[in-house]
Amino acid sequence: MRAGLIRDLAVALVSLGVLLALPALFPQPALRDFLIYFFAYGLLAMSLNLLVGLTGLVSFGHAAYFASGAYAFGLLMQSGRVSVPLAALAAIGGTALLALVIGAICVRLKEIYFAFITLAFQMFIHSIIVTWVSLTGGDQGLRGGIPRPPFLGIDLNDARVLYGACAVLFVLCVLAMRQVSQSPFGYTLRMIRDNPARANFLGVNVAAAKLGIFVFAGAMASVGGLILALFVSGAYPEFAFWTTSGEAIFMIMLGGTKLFLGPLVGTLLLQTLNHYVTIYTEYHGLVLGTVILLIVLGLRRGIADTLYDTLRQRRAPRPAASPPPASSPAVAATADDLAKGRTV
Repeated sequence: MRAGLIRDLAVALVSLGVLLALPALFPQPALRDFLIYFFAYGLLAMSLNLLVGLTGLVSFGHAAYFASGAYAFGLLMQSGRVSVPLAALAAIGGTALLALVIGAICVRLKEIYFAFITLAFQMFIHSIIVTWVSLTGGDQGLRGGIPRPPFLGIDLNDARVLYGACAVLFVLCVLAMRQVSQSPFGYTLRMIRDNPARANFLGVNVAAAKLGIFVFAGAMASVGGLILALFVSGAYPEFAFWTTSGEAIFMIMLGGTKLFLGPLVGTLLLQTLNHYVTIYTEYHGLVLGTVILLIVLGLRRGIADTLYDTLRQRRAPRPAASPPPASSPAVAATADDLAKGRTV
């Protein structure tokens, strides 16, 4: 585990260096904007995959925690009483507490019942956001923007500094999710996914383990909402709508659930399609639906999973050809006599 941690830290540092270098190599503001969207929705998809791919819990309401992080952070910053780091920590902690309350109810249900009750809770939270106009702004979202006062010499009003802060948050959260997935707790979740009855027989508290990963996934999703709220300087009811959870499911389907970074591949593909398709045609829904159908029906798994399996099959050593079975002396003699025209 120590060797794996050192390797993951090295990969995280290299990845952070590449992300920070990209705006310097390509200074167009559009690239920074695209990458910040990628960070936000990538964390949403990867945190959902902790439930779907790692634990076998299909949630249709994961965007509720994405929106919770955005609204909690925005409201705290609009109060003017806390700094950016404290507001971020409070938003993540508050979302984790919300996930704990909801998860305590949801994790006791199975399969389709779990999926639909998570959707019900998400729509309940969405209705609160829309109807509590005095607090959330209703359909218009948080009005007045989100202040970004400097802290510790860091001024998030600078677009480059904001991008760097979002990149650091993104890499730290991905690293944290990686450690959880590779920990003994992560392998316990895999056992629950594959055979919950056997896990329970071996003494695993299945409900507690599911609740633990549910809360952690909700907290990670809230960081994605926080990043998006910082970038757009606001929070909107669409963050908690069912279509946002649907987009996260699409990202996982496009990228795959087997590889840890598979959802990021799906996020990159979906965000790229959203960006370019909407430029060239107004029928972006038709194009996106066609692409998703082709990948799901053609590959029957995510792109990253397909590439991984293909490379593994190519690198796998081919089995050596087995030698022909040795003939017994009597059979060999008989064959030799027949070749010479004699009978035995």
